[in-house]
Amino acid sequence: MIQDYLDYWSKLTVFNATATRKQYWTAYIINAVVVWLYAVLTHQSQYLVSGHYEIAANLNSIVFGLILILVWIANFTIRARRLHDGNHSNWWLLISIIPVLGVIWLFILLLMPTVENQRWPLNQSQVQ
Repeated sequence: MIQDYLDYWSKLTVFNATATRKQYWTAYIINAVVVWLYAVLTHQSQYLVSGHYEIAANLNSIVFGLILILVWIANFTIRARRLHDGNHSNWWLLISIIPVLGVIWLFILLLMPTVENQRWPLNQSQVQ
């Protein structure tokens, strides 16, 4: 589990590999807990609840904004690797642009089991 999370951060820019369901959901759940804990401890949770984030001129807000940007980038790349694991192109990420149905369809694609494929034979833990 810890190795999956370390792979998540160390493979931040890897698009040409796969990520299993365990690798994807481990990172997703740990990030959700860490972001919420940081938000609650630094009183930034008001921005997560309202859905509207205004950058204030204090260090906590700037650090929180940077954390959110890094997590968004890392989640974007692991979603692409997760789609590769189901033998889908990472262009399927664009389906989330479609309101409601697109997000549901992407969620279903991320839940699908591993498919043996030839396009992306390496898992993220095997990429150097």
